[in-house]
Amino acid sequence: MKLKSLLLVSGALLAGTGSAVAGGYQVTLAGIKNNGMGGVGVGLSLDQAAMFYNPGALAMVRERGVQLGGNVTLARNAFVAEGSNIQRELRNSVVTPFSLYASFGPAEGKFRAGLAVYTPFGSKLGYANGWEGRTSLTDIDLKSVFVQPTFSYAITDELSVGAGLVVLAYGAVNLQRDIALPDSYGHIELDGKAKTKLGFNAGIYYKPSDKLSIGISHRSKIDAVVDNDGDVTFTNIPESFRSRFQATKFGATLPLPATTSVGIGVMPNENLTIGFDVNFVQWSKYRELRFDFDQPINGQNTSVSKRNYEDALTFRLGGQYKLTSGLTVRAGGSYDMTPVPDGYVTPETPDNDRISGTVGASYAFGKFSLDLSGQFIRIQKRTETQADLINNGTTDRVAGTYKTNIVIPGLGLNYAF
Repeated sequence: MKLKSLLLVSGALLAGTGSAVAGGYQVTLAGIKNNGMGGVGVGLSLDQAAMFYNPGALAMVRERGVQLGGNVTLARNAFVAEGSNIQRELRNSVVTPFSLYASFGPAEGKFRAGLAVYTPFGSKLGYANGWEGRTSLTDIDLKSVFVQPTFSYAITDELSVGAGLVVLAYGAVNLQRDIALPDSYGHIELDGKAKTKLGFNAGIYYKPSDKLSIGISHRSKIDAVVDNDGDVTFTNIPESFRSRFQATKFGATLPLPATTSVGIGVMPNENLTIGFDVNFVQWSKYRELRFDFDQPINGQNTSVSKRNYEDALTFRLGGQYKLTSGLTVRAGGSYDMTPVPDGYVTPETPDNDRISGTVGASYAFGKFSLDLSGQFIRIQKRTETQADLINNGTTDRVAGTYKTNIVIPGLGLNYAF
């Protein structure tokens, strides 16, 4: 077994614990209203989800309240190996990320305090049995939970600031792959949990008039770490080969990049709100992925796999219109530039530029309101040739073409007090 192949699979271990910006191994699912508007929110003060998009806007959310949201991600993935016309469909899987927000403060006061719990990352992929990349990846299951206590203060009626302590409270993974042996295939399973780590999320919100608002926010880089306590398990390894597979534990560190976002809100009238966001993600910090093993695998305890990601931008546009006193409808879209260069695509993140369209609606009744959203995401077809892999020294991956479409319905419930 090649160490780089093991590292490729292990590389997804922390992929579920990044900052919530689409592209690479990230998906934005932080607020149901925002989801229906293409994911905008940095320059708006829609509801308690401002804690995620721009903590500075929370003080401008007049209603205190509790907000619970959930999504269901339904992905359709396919792969065709280079030189083949056989399409390998992934086994269907469902992931259910959620969010919880609660804000408090005096009704007419200048500050709001709040607590956010969200799972912006969660992935479950299962490739077809016997697919061409089985020695790179067969299954991946990622889970993560973030907690963010937040404080926001209105300096004036037009200007507010805010910040939150971002806590990577829980991150877990289970990854599996096959191992090519002379007369059979063995199997490896990696199971690990990331250490609790801290970062911050801060923002400024400015609304000079009833028709315009501007926001800027910054989420810090966090290093997600498996501290030499990830479990490595081998199965179906013949006795004659077991001496080559001695590792039982591993450790790794993945830099989760900083994200800076700018947003603008335009309110032509009291019923219509339009938002536009740009996110800048410092993916270029992710140059390589290093793994350390407690025991040698094929005589080595350490291996490094190239990543060489590039900084990337995401553009989001969306709007909402209040049809009646209770009913509001939404629509939007986004374009996400991939940070993954040619020759560096991996099976756990078969990424490319993404185009998405969204719709949503809310209905308010008394102190309660119900939110609905729907997203369709098309990850552009991505072909990676064997020549690309050879030129970049990334032959630990598999050459071929990936196609991915994702449908994400969402449901939210709000209570204002």
